[in-house]
Amino acid sequence: MFSKLKKNMIIIIAAAAIIYLVLTLYADYELVIKAFEKFKWIYLPLLLLLTYLNFVTRFIKWHCYLNVIKVKLTLKASYSIFMSGLVMSITPGKMGELVKSYMVKKITGDSISKTAPIVIVERITDFISLILLAIIGAYVFDYGKIIVIGTGIFFLGLVLVISNKKASLGLIGVLSKIKFLSKYIEKLHESYNTSYELLKLKPLTSMIFVSLVSWFFECFGFYLILINFNLDVTILWSTFIYAFSTIAGSITMLPAGLGVTEGSLTFLLVSGGVASSVAVASTFIIRTVTLWFALLVGIISLYFYQKEFGKINFEKKP
Repeated sequence: MFSKLKKNMIIIIAAAAIIYLVLTLYADYELVIKAFEKFKWIYLPLLLLLTYLNFVTRFIKWHCYLNVIKVKLTLKASYSIFMSGLVMSITPGKMGELVKSYMVKKITGDSISKTAPIVIVERITDFISLILLAIIGAYVFDYGKIIVIGTGIFFLGLVLVISNKKASLGLIGVLSKIKFLSKYIEKLHESYNTSYELLKLKPLTSMIFVSLVSWFFECFGFYLILINFNLDVTILWSTFIYAFSTIAGSITMLPAGLGVTEGSLTFLLVSGGVASSVAVASTFIIRTVTLWFALLVGIISLYFYQKEFGKINFEKKP
């Protein structure tokens, strides 16, 4: 598994390097370096802590979802699996985190079709919380309303469709008549039943709240970065920029939203009157303490998971 990850990581890191180089040239290399020199690096541990708190609160959501569908995992094993899944942060829409279902199966024997919907619902609640964080700013600053509202309508519609058991089972019935899909209908039913349980009102609302808390940690981290550059900014403005840029990057389904997220962060900062060199430096720092830190935590966690529970081999069918 590590060999495959290494190949993908090399490609993603190379792409990121090109993107960051373009941004640096745009802002003037020497001015960007000077901006980095002005940043108070003593705050780096605090920024990493805020990101780690994002991971921990999202882990709480993951473990609660496991309890909802009655998957029995020790807290230690569950934590190990969730943190290992962060290595897939660089996959499109983070859907590579479906590997967590495989890891659960290795320990509990629960089918992948039963636990895989957790990853989908995690993404749904993440998007909804980011939309809630961005929506006020979209109106106050009169920017991105169509994207924020459109994304919100899509995910609200998705929740309503899945919550409508009659309509969903009817759709599955139609799919069962398609020959090459018919053999997967039993698994599809199991996945749907899991999704239905996870999207009931109580778990949905409580986990959206948990997601709001988790993503606000990173928004607050971005705010701290900006004020450390002596910028006169509000928490509302920095929260809007970070939440909106994260949404914009995610809906493209590019790996980790690379390019789009960085471009949105830089563009919105410059549009708000921030010097391009400071905007680029701020973008580099927030992406380092969020995306690249997540990747590092994921790699370390995956190493220890495989050391305790055995290597993950996707060459063999689970």
